[in-house]
Amino acid sequence: MKRVKNNRLLQVTLMCVLPLMTLAQVSDTSKSVKHEFSIQQAIDYAKKNNVNVKNALLDVQLQVQQNREFTSNAYPHINASIESAYNPSVATQVVPNFISPATYQVLIDQGVKDGNGQPIVMPNDFGFIAAQFGSKFSTTAGISLQQILFDGQVFVGLMARGAAVQLREKNLEITEEVIKTNIYKVYYQLVVSKTQIELLDANIALIEKLLKDTRIIYENGFAEKLDIDKVSVQLTNLQTEKIKVLNTISNGYYGLKMLIGMPISDELILTDELTDDQIKEGILEKSIYTYEDRKDFQSAKIGKTLNEYNVRRYKLSQIPTISLNALYAKNAQRNQWDFARRGDWFTIATVGLKLTAPIFNGFFIKSKIEQAKLEVRKIDNQIEALKLSIDNEVMTAKNNFRSAISTMDFQKKNMALAEKIFEQTKKKYEMGTGSQMEINTAQTEMKTAQTNYITALYDAIIAKVDFVKATGKL
Repeated sequence: MKRVKNNRLLQVTLMCVLPLMTLAQVSDTSKSVKHEFSIQQAIDYAKKNNVNVKNALLDVQLQVQQNREFTSNAYPHINASIESAYNPSVATQVVPNFISPATYQVLIDQGVKDGNGQPIVMPNDFGFIAAQFGSKFSTTAGISLQQILFDGQVFVGLMARGAAVQLREKNLEITEEVIKTNIYKVYYQLVVSKTQIELLDANIALIEKLLKDTRIIYENGFAEKLDIDKVSVQLTNLQTEKIKVLNTISNGYYGLKMLIGMPISDELILTDELTDDQIKEGILEKSIYTYEDRKDFQSAKIGKTLNEYNVRRYKLSQIPTISLNALYAKNAQRNQWDFARRGDWFTIATVGLKLTAPIFNGFFIKSKIEQAKLEVRKIDNQIEALKLSIDNEVMTAKNNFRSAISTMDFQKKNMALAEKIFEQTKKKYEMGTGSQMEINTAQTEMKTAQTNYITALYDAIIAKVDFVKATGKL
C-alpha cells in the first residue's frame, strides 16, 4: 500500500530554506505583529527584509561607490601641504676657490709686487672653500595639482562603469528570483495543507459517526466488541496523524517566516487560495521563451561585455599617457624658528607636462591582452553551454509539469471514487449486509487515495514553479 509520509511539506520547506539559513533573524518576542499576506505581499516583504536580498542591494550601492572611486582618477587631484624642517648641523659643501683668483687678478692688473720686489704671479691651484649653505630652520607651504589629460585605461574604465552596475543589479534580480521561487513553493504548499487538514477532519467525522453507529449495532447484538475496538483504533490513528500534520504545517510557517525575513514570533496568515485550474493556468503561454528571458543569461552577457572592456583597456595601455603637474609654494629660511614674524618668503612656482610612452615591457601587455581575449572566449563557451542548459531545463520542467498535472487529475478522480466506495460500504455495513473488514479496507483505500491526491497536488505546485522559472517568467 502506497503511503506518503506526513513530513513531506516540512522536507520540501527545509529543502528551500536550508540554503538560506543565513537569513535567520533574531526577533523581539515581546512585539508580535499579525500579517495577512497574499503571495505577492510575501514576495514584496522578502525583498525588503530578506538578508540575502538586502546584501545584494548593498552590493549595487557598493559598486556605485567603487565607480566613483575610479572616476576620481579622471578629476584633478589638488593637495595642500606645509613642511617645516630643523637642521641641527647645516650641511657643509666644498666648492672651488673662486674668490682668490679674482683677487690675484686685481693685484696683477695694478702691478703690485711681492715682498721680494717681484711681480705677483697667479698660482696654479687655489684649492677649495668649505661653506655651509642654508639655515637652521626652513618652512615651505604650498598647493599642488595633478591632472590626467589622457590615459586610455582610465577612459575605458569610465566606459565600463555602467556595465559594472548592471551586473550587480542583475545579481540582485537573480537573488530575488531564487527567494521568490522558494516562497512560491512553500507558500502554496502551506495553502494546499488546508485541504489536507480538511480531508483529515472529514475522515475523523466519518469515523466518529461510524464508531457511534457501530456501538448502536453492537448494543443491538449485530456486531462484536472487537468491531468497536477496530474503529476506535482507526479514529485514534487519524487524530494522531492530524496532530503530526498540524505540527509539520506549523514548522512550514516557521520556515516561510525565516525565508521572507519575518520575526518568528509574528503571526502569519496566508490569504491566497489555490485551485486545480490555477495550477494548470498558462502552460501554453509560458511554453514560449527566449534565452534573454533568463536573468542568468542576461548576467552572462553583461559579464562578456565587461571582459571585452578589459581587452580594450590593455590595448589602450600601449598608448602614451599625458599628465599635467603644477606647484605653487612659499619658502622661508631662518636661523631661529620665528616664521610668524615678518620676514622674507620666497615664491616657488612650477608647471609641468609629462608624456609617458611605453617602449618595451617584456611582452607583459601583450600577454595580458591575450589572457583577456581568452577570458572572452571562455565566456562565449559558457553562454553556449548555458543555452543548452536552459533548453534542457525548460523541456524537462515542461514534461514534469504535464506529468504532474495528469497525475493530479487522475488522483483527484481516484480519491472521489474511493470516497464513494467508502460511503457505499458504510451503508452496507449499517444495513448489516457488509463486514467490518470491508469497511476497514474501504477506509484505508480512501485514506490512501486522499494522501496520493495531496502528494500529487504538492508535486504539481513544485513542477509549475520550476517550469515558470525555467522559462524566465516567474
